Amino acid sequence: MVQAQNAPGAQTAERPTSTPYSGDLSIFDYPDRDKKLQIEKVMDLLGVTPGKNVADLGAGSGWFTVRAARRVGPTGAVIAEDISPLAIEAVGKRVLKEDLQNVRTVLGVPDDPRLPPGSVDAVLLLKMYHEIAHPVPMMKTLQAALRPGARVGIIDRNGNGTNHGVNHDVVEREMAQAGYKLTGTYDFTKGDGEDYFLIFQVR
Repeated sequence: MVQAQNAPGAQTAERPTSTPYSGDLSIFDYPDRDKKLQIEKVMDLLGVTPGKNVADLGAGSGWFTVRAARRVGPTGAVIAEDISPLAIEAVGKRVLKEDLQNVRTVLGVPDDPRLPPGSVDAVLLLKMYHEIAHPVPMMKTLQAALRPGARVGIIDRNGNGTNHGVNHDVVEREMAQAGYKLTGTYDFTKGDGEDYFLIFQVR
């Protein structure tokens, strides 16, 4: 496993995290998820346009992967990353079924998504940041894959770390420690008062 080193004092205490989901991936494909998450608006704000390269970290069932792939078109590309071999297999089958030629899968490890250097213009972590055990080293490692001006989006819900959510102020602090600046804060996803959408760029 590759693990980036923390800067002195960057992360002095581990916070609680949720166990990565390993159940039925079909639960992420409920019928009105597009509408609830307003995923088209999310992609607009992340600059996901034709010809761009996008990474779906913690891709799970590939729900976002296929939507990003359609948005970027044949001149763009999507990297679907997950640390679960079963998820990678599921995404692979899905993109074959939907005949998407612009998607590749990458099996990452907990502290390193293993994306190629300088490969992406936008990244989305959709409801999975709370599962990252060592967020500061992991997000530092991600930087090598980001192209100049790349945007990193995090959609999650407020929580204590163990209940499949983590408070947005914790995310903001950890991302700052990892070398990112917050460039956008939104609360339109799901509209339940708990979900948030944050956008970061490298400082």
